Amino acid sequence: MDNLINVFFNPDIMVKVWPFLLQGLWMTVLLSLTVVPLGLIGGLGVALAGNQGPRWLRWTTVVYVDFFRAFPPLVLLILIYFGLPFLGIDMPKFAAVAMGFLLNTSSYYGEVFRAGLESVPRGQMEAARATGLNRAQALGNVVIPQATRNVLPELISNTLEVIKLTALASVVALPELLNNARQAQALTYNPTPIVLAALMYLLLLWPMVRLLSRLEHRSTAVR
Repeated sequence: MDNLINVFFNPDIMVKVWPFLLQGLWMTVLLSLTVVPLGLIGGLGVALAGNQGPRWLRWTTVVYVDFFRAFPPLVLLILIYFGLPFLGIDMPKFAAVAMGFLLNTSSYYGEVFRAGLESVPRGQMEAARATGLNRAQALGNVVIPQATRNVLPELISNTLEVIKLTALASVVALPELLNNARQAQALTYNPTPIVLAALMYLLLLWPMVRLLSRLEHRSTAVR
């Protein structure tokens, strides 16, 4: 037992690496606060284009969604950060990660929003237009709020996956939580920093997991 604690839960190492991992945690939070809104906005745009746009735009969104859902996000990130410089486009690490996640997550959010838009009866749009609202106002004030509420559990679930995927940013050495934990592990020759990082991820995501569970139970009860 003592050996297990010294290897995976060494208190001395935890104290030493805590400030370094805390810096990585703040970067993970900042990255999440950037890529999640970008993904939501991009996904809503994709869904509206596929649901409300002309036929050619709908087919374009189908290709976009299928392509980026099938394309591995790790490969996409590597291609953006290490490939674009060959075209003369040298992006900062944070911007490269944000772009990679925008392309990837907007395709998933787009599918969720599309399902939400299709769940709203067409009569809602007609009723909103009958009150004098134009198409954009009817979408923004009537259709989109209902669609979002209908797929809220799916949106939260997808957001959880996005936050967990931010660990992929370590591949371009962005100083987020996993990257800093790996560096600390290399310096201490001990897996304790990785274990501590896992616990920090758990504390970060646990409130969202509980919220998702409550929403799912409430949705089941309503049905």
